[in-house]
Amino acid sequence: MFRGPSVPTVSITDVTEDAFILDVREDDEWAAGHAPEAMHVPMMQIPARIDEIPADRDVVVVCRVGGRSAQVVAFLQQNGLERTINLDGGMAHWAAAGRPMVSEDGGAPRVA
Repeated sequence: MFRGPSVPTVSITDVTEDAFILDVREDDEWAAGHAPEAMHVPMMQIPARIDEIPADRDVVVVCRVGGRSAQVVAFLQQNGLERTINLDGGMAHWAAAGRPMVSEDGGAPRVA
């Protein structure tokens, strides 16, 4: 079985409240619920917006369950952003752990 590049991961319990969170989900997923201080850059926009991602601090990359964010971490590291880390379990684990969430669509925050 093919396995992609190994990327560093962090568990939900090790994400600090002041962590820089980069959410790479699609617009509808973001609108349904996201971490309050997260920066939203959909995965397909990462190459064009790479300069918006800080290189001088740890960046925790998140998607729904961790697959897309792992791909983004690999891409960012290959492009010099070595302080990027994949959130193990993504927003599904974030929500299950009771971490704060907000929505943009007027509904209760949820993982879509």
